Amino acid sequence: MRIEEKKHILKKRQIVTQAVRTFFYSQNFLEVETPCRIPAPIPEVYIDPVVSGSWFLHASPEICMKRLLAAGYEKLFQICKCYREGERGSRHLPEFTLLEWYRSNSGYTDLMTDCEALWGHVTASMGIGMRLGYQKEILDISPPWERITVDEAFRLYASVSPEEAIRTGQFEEILVDKVEPFLGIRKPTFLYDYPLPLASLARRKRDNPFLAERFELYLFGMELANGFSELIDPMEQKKRFEETAQERLRWGKPNYPMPEPFLQDLAKMTEAAGIALGLDRMIMILTDANIIDDVVAFTPEML
Repeated sequence: MRIEEKKHILKKRQIVTQAVRTFFYSQNFLEVETPCRIPAPIPEVYIDPVVSGSWFLHASPEICMKRLLAAGYEKLFQICKCYREGERGSRHLPEFTLLEWYRSNSGYTDLMTDCEALWGHVTASMGIGMRLGYQKEILDISPPWERITVDEAFRLYASVSPEEAIRTGQFEEILVDKVEPFLGIRKPTFLYDYPLPLASLARRKRDNPFLAERFELYLFGMELANGFSELIDPMEQKKRFEETAQERLRWGKPNYPMPEPFLQDLAKMTEAAGIALGLDRMIMILTDANIIDDVVAFTPEML
């Protein structure tokens, strides 16, 4: 789509962004801005940071926002640009916009409630209501939304356990090809309780130490958000970071400095929960755009 043809979508993008801000202001969240350029990224197996001199462009504002939580800030949100090396596709950009929010004294189910309320507020602001159309499909977004565990979803749609998929190194492939197409079809779906190895920053589930209190949100088979109850034990967090670093080495990927100031501040954090929602994908759905290129003013190929 040419720049001249995007004007009506970019106007709707403005309405969505304003509605998101209005929602969080009404819930007494503080909007913050944190640096995009940081000395040490969160180590993740499947995400490669963009190098900026001797530092890195953040893949999410998570480190800095959690340090604000540790300093006593209770409810925070941010809309910002984030960067990931090598990500390009019909739903991916190497530079994209995230909406991220955090709640102290909360858990991952509180974030699920936030998601239901946020989408209701935004669609109402756009005059859409509770029946949402996208690419000739209709979704009922009235609460409560569907909730299904990772174990249930894999056994139902993939005929294999998550543990077996992890053991064979096929978890992401099976999730994308076999499971995701069935999620968020009649109602938005929360896919929750991930195996612990796939949630390095999330709190262990209290009644099952092999699982983590993590979820992803799906609409129309598209993953929109990733949220979890926060791990606040700095020793456990460092151990998981080190395990991730070893896994990166096994994949032939470089390692990066450890985010030591974050680990130090983590000791001061109370229980909390946080979530990152892809704002570009949200706008794709709300404008019925088939590809992410159509909801941003410029793609990398246009520069």
